Amino acid sequence: MDKLQEVQLRGKLQNLYQQHRDLDVAIDALRDKGTSDPLQLQRLKKMKLGLKDQIAKIETLLIPDIIA
Repeated sequence: MDKLQEVQLRGKLQNLYQQHRDLDVAIDALRDKGTSDPLQLQRLKKMKLGLKDQIAKIETLLIPDIIA
């Protein structure tokens, strides 16, 4: 992986972290409101899990395997 690809992946990673935090805030706000639609809450949680998976994949690419 060259330096440009690494910089691009790190930028994407930061973007995904921000989206993950935003969904966390939105989910908490819906829960606190008490009148939230359970289906909407479930969709947001599923989106958050998808973001978490993307984050894990990118982190795996950025952190090289160390052979013990």
